Amino acid sequence: MPKELLIKVLEELEYPYDEVEIIKSNRPDLCDYQYDGAFKLAKVLHKSPFEIGNNIVNKFKEISDNRIVSDIECVNGFVNFKLSSLCINKMLNEMIDSETYNISLPPKEKIVIDYGGANVAKPLHVGHLRPAIVGESIKRILKFMNQDVISDVHLGDYGLQIGEVIYGLKKEGIDCKDINISLLDRIYPEMSTLCKEDETVKNECASITKELQDGNVEYQEYFKKILEISKKDIKNNYDYLDVSFDLWYGESDAYKYIPKLTNLLNEQNLLTLSEGALVVDVSKEDDKNPIPPFIYQKSNKAYLYGTTDLATILERQQDFHPNKIIYITDARQALHFNQLFRVSKMLNATKDIDLEFLGLGTINGSDGKPYKTRAGNTPKLRDLFSETKEIFKNKRVENENISESDLDIIANSIIKFADLQNNLHKEYIFDIQKFSDVIGKTGPYILYTYLRTNKIIINNPISIDKLNETIYNNQDRELRIKLLELNSIMNYAFESRLPSIIANYLYELCVLLNTFYEKNHINNLEDIENKENWILLLNLTTKIIKTLLDLLVIKVPSRM
Repeated sequence: MPKELLIKVLEELEYPYDEVEIIKSNRPDLCDYQYDGAFKLAKVLHKSPFEIGNNIVNKFKEISDNRIVSDIECVNGFVNFKLSSLCINKMLNEMIDSETYNISLPPKEKIVIDYGGANVAKPLHVGHLRPAIVGESIKRILKFMNQDVISDVHLGDYGLQIGEVIYGLKKEGIDCKDINISLLDRIYPEMSTLCKEDETVKNECASITKELQDGNVEYQEYFKKILEISKKDIKNNYDYLDVSFDLWYGESDAYKYIPKLTNLLNEQNLLTLSEGALVVDVSKEDDKNPIPPFIYQKSNKAYLYGTTDLATILERQQDFHPNKIIYITDARQALHFNQLFRVSKMLNATKDIDLEFLGLGTINGSDGKPYKTRAGNTPKLRDLFSETKEIFKNKRVENENISESDLDIIANSIIKFADLQNNLHKEYIFDIQKFSDVIGKTGPYILYTYLRTNKIIINNPISIDKLNETIYNNQDRELRIKLLELNSIMNYAFESRLPSIIANYLYELCVLLNTFYEKNHINNLEDIENKENWILLLNLTTKIIKTLLDLLVIKVPSRM
């Protein structure tokens, strides 16, 4: 509402404006919000920002009473607003009445989101954690913000690792029917190491991969069994993380689109021969660093994952007609996606799709290097889950009595909040001991805050569904003002694709909620009107907390 009034003020003053942005004040003791547009207007109008700011304040007071803004002043060119209690509670009541808290939603687009992309036949480890959690959170944020979203795990199921595993299985004389996840967990690392040591073995594995892609019947049988066993294990791990996908496609599903893709590329004369390989020149004149050509087909006629990625874009265009495709994976894949996106934009069939790459920083241990076990190995996801639960159980005696299902939820909160509170593009230090605490910026702290507050709500039923016009003290006001930030927080998280915006807001909200709880003894309050208004305020706050937890892929346990 202050924004609408400010626009009216600018129009009456005949001040030009494009966008009007009222920002949250970093000095809540002085004001709630600020407008700094006077500085931009000063350059256009050739007047002092102080004069312009004072003109805005005077006109604001002229056309508005104090029902919306209780105080407005110009300080050093900044226009400072303090909202009235009536305005604050009116906006909160609108949030109470709306399933989506009266958040302004962007226009609907169809978006395919590609994340999680584990490689078949490899055990899932801590490195797979971040793409899965971040991708799931962004998917949920997009859906909440009115987008038509299709999620695809896009498994790496046709690469060299399949040839290595088939080689290892045949070497040991293992029949298809005897393949299990324990065998795959053992054979892949052994064969991967062997290929690095023995060029002959590596070439043999590459040959098997090529024959598999060409339809070798025996290798196809091995592949189908490996895919079946591996996909089941991947699903079990992702189910534990509450990560789900609409599509479980893989590289192999894109192969049927390669002939058409090849024709389309040839029609536009995009493919050229280079040292026996088919490539696409993706360089640009303004490139600051050389961008190597996109390799479409190797000299031995084998296709690479770049080829299947391009074929997958064509597949998605034909099947879903998306406005946008978002890829979430390791930041070290930046060059690959730069090349891929350039080819896609050159290709008439796919050039209209907006493509986004979100490169993830690594999860590091306390030494600042990629997270390892004490034995120096990259921990498997299932082992990380078990370790996290044990550490939390040992934090205090009472934790021993928590049910296994609640421990799973709490372990998830520890792992996920530790990750999602960080900017996804940055590396971060993963410290299970620290992130398992109930005090501090942790998942358990958020869950404990929710459960404690929800208990008050359950024990104090109310008869009202609207807040009155009163704000009772400073802690009360700070909490209400924080709730009003939700609209800008959600839109910023949506536009920036950063779940950390939500995670950090959620933590700040819980800090204010706990301060409110400690300063105001609601259970013993004798003023019924005050008490019911506070319970209604807490009810809105806990609903928002639970919604935001869900967007961060975190459930709520029954107890802690």
